[in-house]
Amino acid sequence: MSTDAASGTVRTNVPARLDRLPWSRWHWMIVIGLGTVWILDGLEVTIVGNLSGKLAEPGSGLDITQSQVTGLAAALYVAGACTGALLFGWLTDRFGRKKLFLLTLGLYLVATALTALSFDTWWFFLFRFLTGMGIGGEYAAINSAIDELIPARHRGRIDIIINGTFWLGAALGALLTVPLLNGLPTNLGWRVAFGLGAVLGVVILLVRRHVPESPRWLFIHGHADEANQLVDSVEAEVRRETGKDLAEADNYIEIRQRRSTNFLEIARTLFRRYPKRATLGFALFIGQAFLYNAITFGFAQILETFFDVPPGNSGYYFAVIAVGNLLGPLLLGRLFDTVGRVPMIAGSYIGSGVLLLGTAWLFHSGVLSAVTMTACWCVVLFFASAGASAAYLTVSEIFPMETRAMAIAFFYAIGTAAGGITGPLLFAKLVGSGEVGQTVLAFVIGATIMIIGGLVELALGVKAEGRSLEDLATPLSAEHAGVPSQRGGETTTPATGATTG
Repeated sequence: MSTDAASGTVRTNVPARLDRLPWSRWHWMIVIGLGTVWILDGLEVTIVGNLSGKLAEPGSGLDITQSQVTGLAAALYVAGACTGALLFGWLTDRFGRKKLFLLTLGLYLVATALTALSFDTWWFFLFRFLTGMGIGGEYAAINSAIDELIPARHRGRIDIIINGTFWLGAALGALLTVPLLNGLPTNLGWRVAFGLGAVLGVVILLVRRHVPESPRWLFIHGHADEANQLVDSVEAEVRRETGKDLAEADNYIEIRQRRSTNFLEIARTLFRRYPKRATLGFALFIGQAFLYNAITFGFAQILETFFDVPPGNSGYYFAVIAVGNLLGPLLLGRLFDTVGRVPMIAGSYIGSGVLLLGTAWLFHSGVLSAVTMTACWCVVLFFASAGASAAYLTVSEIFPMETRAMAIAFFYAIGTAAGGITGPLLFAKLVGSGEVGQTVLAFVIGATIMIIGGLVELALGVKAEGRSLEDLATPLSAEHAGVPSQRGGETTTPATGATTG
């Protein structure tokens, strides 16, 4: 790496050095330190869904209805996540990945602990919103850091599996609520559940302190020497672990360093330069948000309303579909790097949508029980979970480095606002009606929008498997240093400017 102090340019092979690293304990540290946060998100959503019945009971300490918990409170949580994603996404691109993934986790911890101390309904609503802000900020900071630290050949499966761990948290949350609701007083069990979420967050924070800043962010933002030293130390660690020398990384990129990227340039990049990719991001995020909200936020209410499952036992059923959701990314994740992004994303979206339509038909026919309904959902979400995780992967790798966190935040916020705010409010009303036809309509809406997302992937999807981030989208800083830009469906290799397809 060399720096031209007068022009503020830097010629670096840091991306190539990171991409050619063999898998090591250092990468596992990244996965554990950053990836485990989705367990918290899964824990949050599941706890609220399964606690909804108990929170609405007299003596819970809150004057709240079940529909308010699964509707308004859920919508506020998602609204907070959208707000946090946009705010902290911008800060992540400006001030670095590490500062923000520590800050956002800290916000989550405080807000969750204060949720457990809720003494009135407004307090509960307020801190559900703030908890959502912390989780939303995590999506931007964490996905940016993971993609920039993990080698290109592993990026797809690792990103998908990490996002899929949401469902490990969901399974834990579902099983956790059963003894807490059945073994503790009504006004205490739900408070302990939220408190345990905060304790788990503290453990993750202790591990996360050791995760480094992204070297890619460092060399663009005027810290070229620090980026070089960091990669030197990682390479030395990998050599000690493997006992082998590393191949030379001779792919260089010229960067004009910058302190920040303004909103106008971000917007111009996303919508003027990459309009097809922006459309793709919208379709994927809105599709998965509607399908998941059609099922998850009203899960306990459906079981209790139509199958007479006691409020304290719905956690067992949710744990089953959570396992199905977790197995999807675990078993299918590697195929996104081998078979390819486009066929796997499109297949998982369209397949899960069609399966949910089939489930809606069986439910309307009255042939399902609580067990068989749960089995159907489990199969649907096995495929949907891998697809939903791939939505985050897609928007984090197809836009330039300087806009990465903001791109994740923007598509998460817009897609989730459409499906995650409208969804809970709409589906809580449909399911809360107690009518089979209205609940079937909720399933059909979620399935149809998911299928549309899969069709958009077929038309506009990007073949990103095994390719470096700089190859997929030339950094804006490289353009300013004289590297050719990318237009339309073509991409250029930053080191040479040669068209790669």
